[in-house]
Amino acid sequence: MIEDITISIQRLPGNEDIVLPRYMTEHAAGMDIHAAVADDLVILPGQRTVIPTGIAVQLPEGYEAEIRPRSGLALKNGVTLVNAPGTIDADYRGEIGVIIINHGTEPFVVKRGDRIAQMVVHQVCRVTWMVSRQLGATPRGGGGFGHTK
Repeated sequence: MIEDITISIQRLPGNEDIVLPRYMTEHAAGMDIHAAVADDLVILPGQRTVIPTGIAVQLPEGYEAEIRPRSGLALKNGVTLVNAPGTIDADYRGEIGVIIINHGTEPFVVKRGDRIAQMVVHQVCRVTWMVSRQLGATPRGGGGFGHTK
């Protein structure tokens, strides 16, 4: 069962034309978020920049929003997010910015209103560490990167 929650969102001044984050299909986990650039912005190969979204949110305590790449931009243009996933904490009230990098071979143009990333809202939990002398055994044990087949 999917839980429905209501979250306050603010369109920052001058961004009334920017579409609010929205699910593009019935079963989508992420909402597409849009660029609020004033003018077309060219990101050269190897270059990274912060793209404004024109929105700020007030997540409820116990929730976070992850900002993730859009797979179509990654596949078609080599464009992704530097800090994927980026985290929006429940106490952050500033504009959401998306740090995009162009790993492609051609300049990538961001236009006002372009879908540039996805936002997924999750419940979080707080961890209390319990120091233990020994951890439970598993078939994998302490095998590191590439250990499993």
